[in-house]
Amino acid sequence: MGETVTLVEMGPRDGFQPIGPFIETATKLSFIRRLAEAGFRRIEIGSFVSPKAVPQLRDTPELLAACRDWPDFLPQILVPNARGGIAAMEAGAPMIAFVLSVSESHNRNNVRRTPQESAAEYEQLVARLPPGLPVRLNFSTSFDCPFDGRVPEDATLALLDRLVPARPDAEICLCDTTGRVAPDHVGRLFERAIARFPSGPTWAFHAHDTYGLGLANAYAAYRQGVRVIDAAIGGLGGCPFAPGATGNVATEDVVWMFERMGVSTGLDLDALVGIAADAAALPGAMAGGRARAALLSRPCAAPGVSNAA
Repeated sequence: MGETVTLVEMGPRDGFQPIGPFIETATKLSFIRRLAEAGFRRIEIGSFVSPKAVPQLRDTPELLAACRDWPDFLPQILVPNARGGIAAMEAGAPMIAFVLSVSESHNRNNVRRTPQESAAEYEQLVARLPPGLPVRLNFSTSFDCPFDGRVPEDATLALLDRLVPARPDAEICLCDTTGRVAPDHVGRLFERAIARFPSGPTWAFHAHDTYGLGLANAYAAYRQGVRVIDAAIGGLGGCPFAPGATGNVATEDVVWMFERMGVSTGLDLDALVGIAADAAALPGAMAGGRARAALLSRPCAAPGVSNAA
């Protein structure tokens, strides 16, 4: 059909962050390199966040220094506040993803601020960033909060009304932080948000698969015109500040679905299956997804891909 979708790999940040045993920097860098070789041009490699809060991500500066100059590659850095954003910029991050929560309970639990205070920090940050630096704004708990339950759509839209004009060229990602949203809610909120800002911005969707609806929700977002989808190899992940949330929707599942639909991802599925199998085998990892096991059980697996799950 000539359709395409851009997948943003979340494994090295969202996927690795809840894993207890520290993953060696060289191992993380090897995963990032293999993912880039499989076709990824954007990978969220880490976060400039307190190492006390998320110890697994303490080597983000080293990872950034190692891969920021790779050709045709955009390492994305997550930041939860203005201080982290400035530090990431000064470290040479080529793309910054700022995150705040629509839900006050989750935002206070995550960054000890109200959503409005975090919104003010975002406004201050983007005013200091170079105009050409790519920026993403993640709206965590756009649909559901682990503490308060379903988030009113109007609350998400009101925060969009305030922050989209602060950096009109920023990519806006609505995030299902808990994995409890259903496809009708995803479709309706994106429909309302896109209608509210008809001349932009670029929209993205971040899904978790806690209740097995990650793929359905990604498809619902796609049906509304969203062409940037987050996923994590092996279905790894889970927000440390969202009790009960499990991993991201698995990259290999998303690639399988879109390619079967005739929608090109530009990614090498056979290579991704092998990478995902290795990620799922990391000590302390809690893997998810379905396509990996199905593809590894084929009578003739792709060259270099083991038939062991």
